[in-house]
Amino acid sequence: MRQTHIFLLALSTLLMTPPLYAAQWVDSLLEDLGSSETVDESKPIDWGVLPGPFYNPEMGVGIGAAAIGLYRVDKQDRDTQYSTLSFTGFASSTGAFGVGFENNTFLQQDAWRLFLKGAVKNVPTSFWGIGYAAGSQDSNKREYTAKALELTPELAYRVAPNLYAALGGSLVRLSTESDEPLFTALPGGERNQSIGVSARLSYDSRDFLPNPYRGQVASVKYTRYLPALGSDADFSTVEARYSYYWQLSARTILASEVYGYFTHGDVPWNQLAQLGSDKRMRGYYEGQYTDRNLLTTQLELRQQLSGRHGVALWAGAGTVTAHARELLGAEAHWLPNAGVGYRFAFKPRVNIRLDWGVGRNTSGFYFQVNEAF
Repeated sequence: MRQTHIFLLALSTLLMTPPLYAAQWVDSLLEDLGSSETVDESKPIDWGVLPGPFYNPEMGVGIGAAAIGLYRVDKQDRDTQYSTLSFTGFASSTGAFGVGFENNTFLQQDAWRLFLKGAVKNVPTSFWGIGYAAGSQDSNKREYTAKALELTPELAYRVAPNLYAALGGSLVRLSTESDEPLFTALPGGERNQSIGVSARLSYDSRDFLPNPYRGQVASVKYTRYLPALGSDADFSTVEARYSYYWQLSARTILASEVYGYFTHGDVPWNQLAQLGSDKRMRGYYEGQYTDRNLLTTQLELRQQLSGRHGVALWAGAGTVTAHARELLGAEAHWLPNAGVGYRFAFKPRVNIRLDWGVGRNTSGFYFQVNEAF
């Protein structure tokens, strides 16, 4: 109750504040946090920090923070897009907390690309079982706490204009805490470790990866998890994606994506295809619909408003199936998705996004750095 009073007091104070003064105060605060419309290249990395709220079906109401840095490895190279480094952290009302980072580094006039992504998290969450039928029944919902470590490095080389070949790796460790006997019976059990090597081939003509205005990307990534590398199970995954971006005007972008995730072998339950995330099928409880294969599609309109403000509208659909051939067949149960989002350009072409996604009997609110795709 006390927090509610404080919130109402702060809100009423803001509403009574003259608009011009409020705007100046907000601009001054954001500048103190590192927000700017230009990149200060005199610094090794031009940093900015921004906190923000979120709500999603998995973690409830929470607060997140993001530190965003832009830099050039070669200060003389004015043609290659900026490299980016971001750190994120969150804590929520369910007791969830975690930290993560993502680094995209472009080297030697974009001949080499180094991607590194990782996260450590402790998240009270739920699992319905494997298959669409299991996810569609609320009575199948089982609660557990996931303690996870994820690390994904990748090094790509340009073999032809806009064409990249990459090698990488994947490390996923999961430990669950639950009173439910279900998790001991699932493939992979209560605790498992997956370590694999990956190869990717991609055609990528996007002008700026975190927030493309134009271009396209078509990529296929194969990852093999092997006991010889320390993995508990022998299995493989294939991740395929195609996105196209149209710059309809100086302030309007139309973005599209088709994404697929396919698994084969003795796949741990937590490495199966899971519908719902902050990037695709926003608003769905991640893991409610889980199976061996997934296909999603989305179309998003991004509109810049005055100053550094913008909005986004999207619609999409997705499905999970036991067999890949069923994804486009009568057996597939397609789930709808739509949403609206607010955008703030915290750094040049680096957006903070607040997204509200809606699905079938579900919704979620996300605070994230960079566009969803």
